Amino acid sequence: MKTNIIPSNPRGEAFFLNLRFLLIICVFIGNAIEPLIQDIDAMHALYVWIFTFHMPLFVFVTGYFAKTNLLGLPGRRLMLQISLQYVIFQSLYSILDVAVFKVQNIHHSFFAPYLLLWFLASHLCWRVLLTVMNKWMPRQQLAVSLALGVLVGYLQVDGVWLSLSRTFVYLPFFIAGYHFSFAYLEKFFTPLARAIIMSFAGVMLVAVVLWGQLIDAGWLYGSMTYGQLGHDEWYAGAYRLALYALQLLAGIAFLSFVPLRVSRLTDLGRRTLYVFLLHGFIIRFAAASPLYDRITNTAASAMLIVGAIFLTLVLSHPLVRKWTSPVIEPPVQWLLKLERRAFRPFRTVSKH
Repeated sequence: MKTNIIPSNPRGEAFFLNLRFLLIICVFIGNAIEPLIQDIDAMHALYVWIFTFHMPLFVFVTGYFAKTNLLGLPGRRLMLQISLQYVIFQSLYSILDVAVFKVQNIHHSFFAPYLLLWFLASHLCWRVLLTVMNKWMPRQQLAVSLALGVLVGYLQVDGVWLSLSRTFVYLPFFIAGYHFSFAYLEKFFTPLARAIIMSFAGVMLVAVVLWGQLIDAGWLYGSMTYGQLGHDEWYAGAYRLALYALQLLAGIAFLSFVPLRVSRLTDLGRRTLYVFLLHGFIIRFAAASPLYDRITNTAASAMLIVGAIFLTLVLSHPLVRKWTSPVIEPPVQWLLKLERRAFRPFRTVSKH
């Protein structure tokens, strides 16, 4: 999700930071309107439209920013930080469930990521998998990741466990982002191409409004097996390949709306990790409140969306970073020191 070291292309940095902020707005809106999608058709259409691109692109941009901190000390430091974030927020959500929301009959485990925390668990796995494949050609990495993304749907296991299913389903997007060059995008997005793609995005939105009810949202989550989705056929993997094609087209369409130059969004895009990890508490409290009982029409839903955008801006404020950084970006130097001490005897033996 977050890196302190940015790929060297300044224009590429600006574009992907702009993209990251627009995507975190989509994440917040998608989670905010989810309780309404069964009752309000407009919210269902918006929800499906957002889910066709927002998470694949979020994984893609995460892979892009992993270019300079995948290996070596920067890579170890970031993986330790992600691990601490996971432990801290998995614990906080569990405590809230027990102490505040009094949730009954729920099983809390560090092996079953809570709500949006699947992304942290999968991010760790993506880094490990890409490190293992690091000496392969990019095309080989992408081909293998696509095969794994299709095959994982056949496993008769709970995909939520260790975020196993989503890890492999979204792995191709992480690898694609890691190897992506912004120069390709600059050449591709000519003014004419952007106009055509924006028109295509409008057509896609209309198509989702008209036929979005036919799409099982379970396919868009990436967390369910083919059997759980009602497809036990041997060729069920073809549906995932078709979904990959849809997500690719939807992602390209959304990219056409992202500013290429430095803007206000660029600075906000540096603090999306704070929005990502903190907005879940807001959503959780809202779901436990009477709020959604009072939202019964499209106009009220629109106000909820405005509220989600406003809160995204609030959580992106530098003051929020100042107040919450010890939890959001916990220091890991002490863990690195422990690691060096733990392995020092082995290094001494190896030298002799």
